Amino acid sequence: MKSRKLLVVYIVLLACVLIAMFRLWPYKQEPVPPRDYPEIKSEGILRLVTEYNQSGYYVAGDTIEGFQYELSQAISALSGLEVQTQLEMSLAESFKQLSNNQCDVIARNIPITSDIKEDYLFTDPIVFNKQVLVQRTEEANNGIKPIRNQLDLAQKTLYIPKNSPALLRLQNLAHEIGDTIYVIEDELYSSEQLAIMVAKGDIDYAVCDQQIARVSKGNLPEIDIDTDISFTQLQSWAVRKDSPILLDSLNSWLSQIKESGLYDQIYKRYYK
Repeated sequence: MKSRKLLVVYIVLLACVLIAMFRLWPYKQEPVPPRDYPEIKSEGILRLVTEYNQSGYYVAGDTIEGFQYELSQAISALSGLEVQTQLEMSLAESFKQLSNNQCDVIARNIPITSDIKEDYLFTDPIVFNKQVLVQRTEEANNGIKPIRNQLDLAQKTLYIPKNSPALLRLQNLAHEIGDTIYVIEDELYSSEQLAIMVAKGDIDYAVCDQQIARVSKGNLPEIDIDTDISFTQLQSWAVRKDSPILLDSLNSWLSQIKESGLYDQIYKRYYK
């Protein structure tokens, strides 16, 4: 009899929990209203999403550093806005956050292609970049010379981070050389981590941005980064289509930063 009473109590409690969850569900799903510069200025907060690495944002000792982070701080000083930085390694997830109004800007070096220009607005170019092959040097690879001709990538396996913009380029390159290039999108590791794996001999080839490759080369003398995979590309920050005023504001602030010489100082600190 006592067990039956306890069972009834448990059922009633479960029903109460389910009812509460059902009532709260609409509030969790309520969309965040769109934000352009007037709404951002009114709140006083600009929300950015970037990646955790030297190109984006990282912690060194007791300080925060990163190319995108320092640019955002320069924008904060010019605009008077507080910049809040969110971290996300996946570019696809960053675009999802932008589309859902969870952030205002994707602050990372995004290659501008005709496909994504249909869905997002892009600032004036932040950097000029290209994709390069990360492989081991001859000395670190038992005397095997690095690949210099893209035709020699046929039947090779190349690693890239999940949702990397390099995927489209590698697919096009496979068509250009008329052979298969096996591409593995790694869900766990960033470009820098893949470069470390190449240096250690865990994998043979990776593809990443030239700027990231240069930074990695400084710490990993075993890798070779002198084989280009793509032509030089314009890379920019992204905002939503419904944020044209924010786009104009960002372009104005970036222009002032470049004219002051501060941009060159930040760029050289991370990429040269």
